[in-house]
Amino acid sequence: MPTRDWEHLVQSLIAEGILCSPRVIRAMRKVNRELFLPDHMKIYSAVDSPLPIGEGQTVSAPHD
Repeated sequence: MPTRDWEHLVQSLIAEGILCSPRVIRAMRKVNRELFLPDHMKIYSAVDSPLPIGEGQTVSAPHD
């Protein structure tokens, strides 16, 4: 996933008032969700919904 997709999601969450804390915003810009997803799910890392990571588990949506 291109970095611009992740940045677009972060910007959208800021604009919606979901992301307010400067520390959380810095963390989200520094650590891409893609790092926590299996290879076949990485293309969906900028989607704002929970994603499966295997064994019946999910990684939370970025807005949680």
